[in-house]
Amino acid sequence: MSQEASNASAALEGATQVSHKAHGFRRKMIGRVIKGKMNKTVVVECVTAHRDPLYGKYIRRRTRYQAHDETNQYKVGDEVEIEEHRPISRHKRFVVVRLVKKFVEE
Repeated sequence: MSQEASNASAALEGATQVSHKAHGFRRKMIGRVIKGKMNKTVVVECVTAHRDPLYGKYIRRRTRYQAHDETNQYKVGDEVEIEEHRPISRHKRFVVVRLVKKFVEE
């Protein structure tokens, strides 16, 4: 009986570990940092292209998101990946996950 209890507790621990990692579907987008003057916040502009249904031209659409940057390490021009998160403040619903490409001045 003790072995069954230990198996049940192991299964329960495994289930709780999975639930911590699984948050459902969270959007991930890649964009460029355009503003970085706020404390622990950067403004990321994501540009997407979609096709016009009537004319067939590709139209660029840009959307700006405020994203949480805990260490203030991302600067203007950096290309970063942001991910959806629970609301952090009034406008912040994204977190910077990683740096895709560092901005290099020529």
